Amino acid sequence: MWEILICFMATVAFAIIFNTPYRLLWRIGCIGILAWMIYSSLPKIDVSLVPATALASFAASLVSYWLARRHRVPVTTFTIPGIIPLVPGGKAYETMLAFVDENYIEGLTQGAETLLHAGAIASGIVFALSIFSIGRGAGQRYETKNR
Repeated sequence: MWEILICFMATVAFAIIFNTPYRLLWRIGCIGILAWMIYSSLPKIDVSLVPATALASFAASLVSYWLARRHRVPVTTFTIPGIIPLVPGGKAYETMLAFVDENYIEGLTQGAETLLHAGAIASGIVFALSIFSIGRGAGQRYETKNR
């Protein structure tokens, strides 16, 4: 329960830093909770952390695109704060610490894992974008062609 509350507060705090309208803050906090719940529950059913990160990022982005259309705001209003709980900041710190301690093998291992997590976040966002973009491109080309 504490994890969910802290996740909500952290997501909302980042949304405030990004000057998000106050009327949208609780929705953004719920996106952060959704992402964290998916990320933390999938390893319990033997899904590794990188695919769990990608699925959580995808789900957060999908909800973000839907809410952005519904509230007529840019999608980044929801997406960026919503994925904050997934960002591997602790892993990046451990990577730098290993290199400073001259433990290069551990640093490379942690660094590769950090990059995999970051790539999983990016791939989840891109995949959600591609789903919301299906059909839009063809319709726009058709409209401009017939004008």
